[in-house]
Amino acid sequence: MIGFNHLSRWSKVTLTTGLLATGVASCGHKRVYLRIPPRVDLTQYGRVGLVTFTVENAKGQLNQLATQRFSEAVLDAQRIEVLELGAADSVLRRLGEMQISAASAQAIGNARDVPAVFAGHLKVSNVKPSGRVLGLNVPRIEATVSVELTVGLFSAKTGGTLWRASGIATEKVGQLGLVGGEPYFTAKDPNVAYGQLVSRLVANATHDLRPTWEEQRR
Repeated sequence: MIGFNHLSRWSKVTLTTGLLATGVASCGHKRVYLRIPPRVDLTQYGRVGLVTFTVENAKGQLNQLATQRFSEAVLDAQRIEVLELGAADSVLRRLGEMQISAASAQAIGNARDVPAVFAGHLKVSNVKPSGRVLGLNVPRIEATVSVELTVGLFSAKTGGTLWRASGIATEKVGQLGLVGGEPYFTAKDPNVAYGQLVSRLVANATHDLRPTWEEQRR
């Protein structure tokens, strides 16, 4: 039996007890937890590309942290290689696109020799400052923000969408800057300042990519 504290962050999202495949006696029955494979099997691709997520209505480190957490979740859930490709700004500018679409997915996939490419977009809204303002040049505040994460997996061969999911979370975050009224996510320790927000977003968006656990009585 594997204890709850030894499970990874993403396994804990779907399994909230310390039992994996071990049962306990209850009313003459044994409870057994069976592993259900992910709805989306990434192992068929061998490896996938991951473009740094884009962000709307905000600046700073939010999209880098979300991309990193997404990569960790995928690697934890399935035996697959994730090739982190960085920002796709140059490809998007060349193709005149704002976000990854069929043409850019094909261009990126062919250039980096991956059969499929993950890309995501963060949209920040409903920024509600609270607490005291710190600093002069870049006011730093606590604020409640809503962030929506949309992620897609695109075929590098056809440009078609193989999978898409989204998640939304609203949290109070710290060390948030305001520049021209636009939130600026920058902090010495992003995990402390807005790591919980990002974890919730990624957990919601990667549900189809992670195994789940089903309780059965025997």
